[in-house]
Amino acid sequence: MKVSEPHPPDSGEDSQHAARAAELAELLAHMTTCWDEERRLLARRLHDSLGSSMTALTMHLGLLSQHLQDQPQRDRAAQMKQLLNNIIETNRKMQLALWNDKLEFLGPKAAIAELVQEWGREHGIKAKASMPDEDPDYTRAQGVALLRCAEEGLRNIVRHAQAAKVDVILDDDGDQAMLTVRDDGVGPGTAASPPASCYGLRMLRERARTLGGTLTIGAGPDGKGTALTLVFPKQGN
Repeated sequence: MKVSEPHPPDSGEDSQHAARAAELAELLAHMTTCWDEERRLLARRLHDSLGSSMTALTMHLGLLSQHLQDQPQRDRAAQMKQLLNNIIETNRKMQLALWNDKLEFLGPKAAIAELVQEWGREHGIKAKASMPDEDPDYTRAQGVALLRCAEEGLRNIVRHAQAAKVDVILDDDGDQAMLTVRDDGVGPGTAASPPASCYGLRMLRERARTLGGTLTIGAGPDGKGTALTLVFPKQGN
């Protein structure tokens, strides 16, 4: 019986696969950019429309309550004012979750520093942000990637790390930027890349690739905890 020999790799097929992978990567980058822009516009609409309306309504209610004489009516007005304040605060948190305005007006350094401070206070975890002395210059895509890395790193620490201390470090030497989110909690084990179910980390890895950079997950510098690191070159993006 004649045994058929294995066929050599088809270079044409390999080229098609490479072209298809490049096309999908380009499409994903475009979709990510569109997604970021939609989130920015939605946050702006919440601020300009709902936020300003709720603030104005609170002011009108305050003026109206000054003319109320009966205590039950005054108590009801106070309850309404508290309810409006709660709605305003919920709206503010929704805006921040969609898009951090500090990223656009003050840069990633200010946005990340505020994020870390508020996150530590909210979760009762000692969190420190170490930022460059100067304000580095980034494109919007680079700034968004840095902020998303910090957000995703902190989100995963709450879910999995059981940490008591967190450090978020931004290094910039002018040629490349590196953001590290590390904790002293449960380590990442032996996983070399984000698990298939970690869509946030996988999307962040694709952001890094779009910028010509990398996303890595490993143990902390002392072998304990977890370190999430985003690195990308600043030129050509």
